[in-house]
Amino acid sequence: MHEDGTGAYFAYTTRSVEESHEAIAAHYYDLRLEVTGPAARFRTRLSVVDLAPLVVGDISFGTGVRMSCGEPGVYHVTVPLTGTFGIRQGRGRELGATSRRAVIVDPEYGVRVDDWSPDCHSLTVKIDKVALLSGLEAMLGRPVRRPPRFEPYIDVACGPGLSWARLVRWMLQDHEIPDGLLRRPIIRARLEQTLLEGLLLAADHSCRAELEGPPPPMRPAAVKRVMDVVQELPAEPYDAARLAEIAQVSVRTLQEAFSKHVGVAPMAYVGEVRLDRVHQQLKAAAPGSTTVAEVAYRWGFAHLGRFARRYRERFGESPSRTLRSSG
Repeated sequence: MHEDGTGAYFAYTTRSVEESHEAIAAHYYDLRLEVTGPAARFRTRLSVVDLAPLVVGDISFGTGVRMSCGEPGVYHVTVPLTGTFGIRQGRGRELGATSRRAVIVDPEYGVRVDDWSPDCHSLTVKIDKVALLSGLEAMLGRPVRRPPRFEPYIDVACGPGLSWARLVRWMLQDHEIPDGLLRRPIIRARLEQTLLEGLLLAADHSCRAELEGPPPPMRPAAVKRVMDVVQELPAEPYDAARLAEIAQVSVRTLQEAFSKHVGVAPMAYVGEVRLDRVHQQLKAAAPGSTTVAEVAYRWGFAHLGRFARRYRERFGESPSRTLRSSG
């Protein structure tokens, strides 16, 4: 393994299946790796720029392999630079990834990769579900209650798909430049955002048409004041009157402004922000360090039954399941 000193770039070269599995699991997720081609030619080369909530990498094995895993829990885009492979999610049909056609994996279904060709060298991008949803909400200017449904293929031969794939490759190459832009936190954060938003503009999904439409109108200052305060202090005991006081308008005026410019009532917005914070804390919790009830109460949810129902509607899984898979 080689690390460039920034804590973000890693490179692995190994002929060991076990070491290959450990390197992939360290940056992506646990999977089963099986060599199907000549074992003597097996040699994993993996380069990774780990910029949580995004991981950008490229990988090759030098021979045929097969891989499988359960629900990855993240979005995953694979872009073959050379060679091909087949990929299947859940009970769906097998998809063929080529240098002209990338594949995007849904977080909620098991994955199986077959027929990884010996010459296959692929870009591979992992994207956190919450980060993608937050990015989509920022682009739309409104809350999004359900994750977008992606079409399985992304055209990377031309247009925005090609631009996005080239940006991925650039991020992997930048580590070769002393004092390159990715070493500067302010630039790195902007590039991460560009990569995430670029995917939403390059891939076909259920919100794509809305993204292609006219941009949302600027929000009034009163609405922005409330949103900024809630984002900074989401656990405070808010009610409609206190939010109106923060906005310096009447309760009715604030309700109408939120409905028009955000798409939800002010207190509903508070609830969405709190759910996001609960989700983030449950995902980051060390095993055995907390409980769902403790986290929910901390962020202002007093009724655990209603909280659990809203959490499942928002994130597609129970809070206890998120906690079990944390760490």
